[in-house]
Amino acid sequence: MPKITQKLISLAIAIFLPLAIAFTHIPAAHAYDAPELLPETYTNVIDLGRFLTDVEEKALDQKLTKFEAQTGWKLRVLTQVDRTPGRAVKDFWGLNDRSIMLVADSRGRNLLNFSVGDEVYPLLSRGFWIELQSRYGNQFYVREQGYDQSILSSIDAIATCLEQDGCAVVPGIPQEQWILTLITSIVGGVVFGFAGHPRKEGEIFAWKWALIFTPLWGMLFISFGLGPVLTRTSEWVPIVRNVAGFVGGAVIAYLIPSPKRATPSPEAR
Repeated sequence: MPKITQKLISLAIAIFLPLAIAFTHIPAAHAYDAPELLPETYTNVIDLGRFLTDVEEKALDQKLTKFEAQTGWKLRVLTQVDRTPGRAVKDFWGLNDRSIMLVADSRGRNLLNFSVGDEVYPLLSRGFWIELQSRYGNQFYVREQGYDQSILSSIDAIATCLEQDGCAVVPGIPQEQWILTLITSIVGGVVFGFAGHPRKEGEIFAWKWALIFTPLWGMLFISFGLGPVLTRTSEWVPIVRNVAGFVGGAVIAYLIPSPKRATPSPEAR
């Protein structure tokens, strides 16, 4: 085939293919509804993925029924692997603006997803749901604790916050997060201790310099050390440990001798 013919064919394809796509009718996408996957009897938990034991499923169903009767909030749980009832589950449960549906799907990077009614957001912000998903739905947590604990822990956190009329953050502090707050508390104490090194004859503690460095050690100790703990738990043990870490870091840093400037001898002057 001559080269000029090949060029004309390529040009025709480049011109008419986008036009053909633009004017071709593409049917609208519809969510996959499979009502045959729904149970015959009403239940608050549809465990298609078999992530819960029979005992856990029954106990959770009873708990959600009691919670709805006491608070008026609907909490529902759907687990799935390959097939899903799709939007049919919303009609099955009658979900509304006061409803929360937890969807556990093992096919994604994160196990958990949430469908949240509009009346929930004033109490539990979008940041809350992001933190909840990242804490209990990540692969490391699921691998160590299991699918069931990921689901149950998430439901417990949601129920606790709704009973308290909302939460800014997810209640409870994981061990790895507490360790990070402990480290920042110790570092803040070290900064405070070094800042307080005496700089004059007869001075015991340089409070002036400690106050100058307040934005640094205060941010490390108060904002990053105590703040995340105080907003997530009422337990006093992690608070005491962080305070002890700050004090210990400050004492150690204070006791480390600071380098002193060499005083020139009279002969060298």
